[in-house]
Amino acid sequence: MNKLILPIVTLALLVGGCANPNQPTYNSSSYNEIKTLKYGTVLSERAVTIKDSGAGTFLGAGIGAILGSLVGKGAGNTLATLGGGLAGAYAGDKINEANAEELTVELNSGERVVIIAKGNSYMRGDRVEIITDGNRVASVKRVPQ
Repeated sequence: MNKLILPIVTLALLVGGCANPNQPTYNSSSYNEIKTLKYGTVLSERAVTIKDSGAGTFLGAGIGAILGSLVGKGAGNTLATLGGGLAGAYAGDKINEANAEELTVELNSGERVVIIAKGNSYMRGDRVEIITDGNRVASVKRVPQ
C-alpha cells in the first residue's frame, strides 16, 4: 500500500498542474510583443488531429514503468515494469493528441489563409477573429455576424 502513495501523488501533481486548455498560450518571449488582429469568414473546415511533441509519450512511459515496477518479484517484476512502460507510452501518446479543425478563411482583405484551430467547432460562413503572433496563430474565436 505504501508503495502506491508516491506514484499516485506524483500523478496527481502532474495532472493537476496543467494549464487551462481553453485559453490561448503564449511563450515567454512573445507575451509582450504586438499581435495582429484579422477578421474573416470560414469558407471550409475539416477535422484534423494534432500529434504530441513526444513529451506525453515520455512521461507516460516513465509513470507506467514506475507503476509496473510495483507488481511482482524477479522476472515477473521485470516484465511488469516493461509492460507498464509500454502501456504508459501508448496512453501518454494518445492522451496528448488533440482534436482540431483545419479552416480555410477568407480574410476581409480578400486574402485566403488556412489555419488550425483547437477547442471549438466552426462551420462554413462563421465570422472569425484571428490573432496572429508573427506567422503563428495565437487565437481563433467566433465573432457575431
